Amino acid sequence: MENIRELDASVDAICGGLCSCATCHVYIEPSWQEQLHPRGYDESMLLESSRSYDAQRSRLSCQILMNDALDGLTVEVAPSEF
Repeated sequence: MENIRELDASVDAICGGLCSCATCHVYIEPSWQEQLHPRGYDESMLLESSRSYDAQRSRLSCQILMNDALDGLTVEVAPSEF
């Protein structure tokens, strides 16, 4: 989340990465999902209540822990719900 937060047309991340608002909702290509840790309960609940939820691609960017295995990862910002 911190890596994209300041970009134009990016995530709002109003909770600052506390996994409590879902304003950092992004889409990740399914081919990258194996490189990410599974969604936690809080992340799943927030995403599943979103109108733009995609079971295959939705993640909260605040819950993606960057590491060398994610070099080259691209994200698409999900539509805003506000």
